[in-house]
Amino acid sequence: MKKGFHMLSLIGATALFLLFSITGGAAASDLAPFAEQEGALRVAGGTAHIPVMKEAAKQIIQSNPKIQISIAGGGSGLGIKQAGEGLIDIGNAGRKPTDEEISKYDLKLFKWAIDGVGAVVHPENSVKSLSSVQLQDIYSEKISNWKELGGTDRQINLYTRDEASGTRKVFWKKALSKGEISAKANVVISNGAMKTAVAGDPFAIGYISVGHMDPSVTPIALDGVAPNLDTVRSGEYKVARGLYSLSKGEPSGLAKLFLDFIFSPSGQKIVAEKGFIPVR
Repeated sequence: MKKGFHMLSLIGATALFLLFSITGGAAASDLAPFAEQEGALRVAGGTAHIPVMKEAAKQIIQSNPKIQISIAGGGSGLGIKQAGEGLIDIGNAGRKPTDEEISKYDLKLFKWAIDGVGAVVHPENSVKSLSSVQLQDIYSEKISNWKELGGTDRQINLYTRDEASGTRKVFWKKALSKGEISAKANVVISNGAMKTAVAGDPFAIGYISVGHMDPSVTPIALDGVAPNLDTVRSGEYKVARGLYSLSKGEPSGLAKLFLDFIFSPSGQKIVAEKGFIPVR
């Protein structure tokens, strides 16, 4: 009897080890609620959220292939609207929905990370720091040549996001002090597209989530403070926002389990690994 019990324990331990391995380090206990589940989950909205959402979905699906999870972008406005209209199960937003939106759609909010938004340029650009006034003047086209900022004698190529973007809203509100964004600015659809555009244009300036920054672009220090995890965490860098997921009414089924996983130790580990500040 003791031998049989020992064998079962060994099998159980092996199973837990295999589950831990195939899910990229997620604790088996955090994935256990998905074991008997099946069905589809639809997630869309803010693009800053996508790296965390994709990794969480990957680990969940690897633990139980009967679950299907689709992750799409579209911007914070779309995430709020489609979640509110019941077109998706979870909406993502890089801004807090307005009181009107919350009331209209009966939205429930789940803030799982803190993120900064910073201006970025091409790595070859010699301009590495700007004042708030200079940044505002760039986006309103009062300053239109890098030479005026100590850089090369070339026109500044402006990049921005569409008005549904939560990233745009926090940048416009906190970095540009609600100043003008030139109608001539190139509009891109996501944080990823912004990073690609700036990385490919030596005379560009754009803005992205701190969680998306990598060596392909150079972050611009604003009023002497560089946008990075340490300065966002300390509050020294002020252009910051919460990352939210939301549902129409109280979440249930796979939506609730997915959100619970994001707040679990394994989920918050993903948040940190993807360059954001966990809330737990």
